[in-house]
Amino acid sequence: MKTYFFSLLGLAMMASACQTQKEPFPEKTQETVETKAPKAYEIPRTEVIPIKDSKSGGQYELYVKLPENYSEHKDSIHPVIYFTDAIWHMDILSASTEYLMENAVLVGISWQTDMSETLLEEVGSHVSRYRDYSVVPSKNEEHQAKYHFGQASAHLGFIRNDIIPYVEENYRTDPTTRAYFGYSLGGLFGGYVLLSQPDTFKNYILGSPSVQGDVPFLSEVSSKRSIDEKLNANVFISYGNLESELGSAADEFIILLQNRKDESLVLEKIVLKGSHQTAFPSTGVRGVSWLSDLMKK
Repeated sequence: MKTYFFSLLGLAMMASACQTQKEPFPEKTQETVETKAPKAYEIPRTEVIPIKDSKSGGQYELYVKLPENYSEHKDSIHPVIYFTDAIWHMDILSASTEYLMENAVLVGISWQTDMSETLLEEVGSHVSRYRDYSVVPSKNEEHQAKYHFGQASAHLGFIRNDIIPYVEENYRTDPTTRAYFGYSLGGLFGGYVLLSQPDTFKNYILGSPSVQGDVPFLSEVSSKRSIDEKLNANVFISYGNLESELGSAADEFIILLQNRKDESLVLEKIVLKGSHQTAFPSTGVRGVSWLSDLMKK
């Protein structure tokens, strides 16, 4: 019976092939070639939410990505990763968490969107990062007057007073495992947060932190905290093996942390292959992998 069935099937397929040969594809006409205008790609399950700094009045945006099963499990609580330079970092963190931390909520913090048109045209949409992520004023008076370097404390206030309360009121995130990801100047900002108000996050991923020249200031910030005041944090620090100046400064920062002899501080350092630019993708993947392992403990 099986042989008979497959014989009929074979005949049917041959007949179909012959029919296909007799009826070639129609010629392409202008109507068939025309397509709709291409759409911009949007990362699935991601919302862009406007948010205002309640103190400065500056306008920002949050890029919030929810895990695939978020709406299905109404009682589930999710780990959350906050990160600066949102538009630059969303792609790598989105891809990394899809594979390594499927249940994570991502919260990207944009640059200020209502900066002066002059600065936006002169520098670009990222101009506010020079002010928000840096820890000391510039010695160049002209640059200082234009960019207002050294406002990390104010930006941290915005995150603590406005962003985190908004996220925790509107999304099911675990406040005890909050994580921060920052790269370059964002890594410097994360180091400042760690030493000044470490309870902002439990986990810190600081990729190629631009701490050159800022370690003395960070040391002052650290000295204001008693040795008995524990950091209670897990910290991942990485940089590329071709980042000689930055790497040396990052090592000074690591020594600063180690000198606190804080048993509540878990520190991991990784030197990656590459420059400041090429080490970034590896930082995203390795950092999320490190965080994922912590969540399993």
